[in-house]
Amino acid sequence: MRQYLTAGLAGLICACSGPQVDSAEREADLPIAPAAGIASTTTAEANRALANRLPIDDRRDFENAERGYLASIEAPAIYDAEGNVVWQIDQFDFLDGPAPDTVNPSLWRQAKLVSKHGIFEVTDGIWQVRGYDLSVMTIIRGDTGWIIIDPLTTIETASASLELVQSTLGERPVSAVLYTHSHGDHFGGVRGVISDADIAERGVQVIAPHGFSEEAVSENVLAGNHMGRRAAMMFGNTLPRSATGHVSSGLVASLPSGTLSLILPTEESPGPSATRIIDGITFNFIDAAGTEAPAEFMFYLPEFRALCTAEVATGTFHNVLTPRGAKARNALTWSQVIDDVLHTYGDSSDVIFASHHWPVWEMENVTSFLRRQRDIYRYVHDATLRAANAGAGMHEAAEAVTEPGFQTETFNTRGYYG
Repeated sequence: MRQYLTAGLAGLICACSGPQVDSAEREADLPIAPAAGIASTTTAEANRALANRLPIDDRRDFENAERGYLASIEAPAIYDAEGNVVWQIDQFDFLDGPAPDTVNPSLWRQAKLVSKHGIFEVTDGIWQVRGYDLSVMTIIRGDTGWIIIDPLTTIETASASLELVQSTLGERPVSAVLYTHSHGDHFGGVRGVISDADIAERGVQVIAPHGFSEEAVSENVLAGNHMGRRAAMMFGNTLPRSATGHVSSGLVASLPSGTLSLILPTEESPGPSATRIIDGITFNFIDAAGTEAPAEFMFYLPEFRALCTAEVATGTFHNVLTPRGAKARNALTWSQVIDDVLHTYGDSSDVIFASHHWPVWEMENVTSFLRRQRDIYRYVHDATLRAANAGAGMHEAAEAVTEPGFQTETFNTRGYYG
């Protein structure tokens, strides 16, 4: 299945009638618009005010995003079979220095973080390839081969990422593939890492959460054209990469073009939880259905004291209602699932990693991260209901939900996506 994300923007022409006004008088009454590519005074002042009240210079996320770096793709781009560019390696090299007046300084900071690319060690036996796709590919060393978690969006980016793994860590076969959830950027590149023959001849496992197949088809086939068009606008995919165009998607730098694929799972993990030994590694699965995706799981790896939160807890406050048109998410369930994980695995996790962004190390930081992620989804749920129960309509309720104090201290609770 091949998906080309293109979008056109239609202009609106409004014919208005009214009293005739002399053109010089009319122009004198209008505010002077800034030149193209220059922020208005209002925008520049708002961006400076935000920078002044946020700890923009806090380097901890940058240290985590750079930690464990091993190597990067050296080619200028990732190409498809016809030679078309799927991912331009240097497309975000303009992200340098402090935020310009045209860009929200918090978004600029996030953009610099997610533009970092290469293969990174999470802990001994776990690595991630980040910065070449919308999602992150995690690689776990099993007894006989590589266990791949979320094989990215396209065949081309997944294949290039696996090549980087093999050239950096050594050649091993892929022994299993896990899809953490039913969104296309977490399974679309699967045929770049395995084939049908690998399943038939070597018994490679493909494991997904319960309900995965139905939800993946529902979103990516039945509503695929509609959501693809909306996604192009949501991600700003057709905008030039610049400080006045596309700066970042917030999840990772951008959305790749290329070839999407699907291999249906050989097994869907039964809910609500299950423990499986996969190529010698113990996976304690955690059901997260109805949070960020209708079909989703997280997992804990006791041999590594490592927790994978899929897309349930990442380096951003996620969409509860997506601009691309995915199913609305239940923020209360979302917060409860994170709370359960916090109490079950928080004090036994030395590192937490997800399907986007960078890991967080050390138990104290892991538990703090989970608490804040839990709190932002619960806060939005409770504050919205409180406003609605007081008589607010949709727009009034949105205005009533003000920024909680911890959002000025914790960047991963701020929204950058969509």
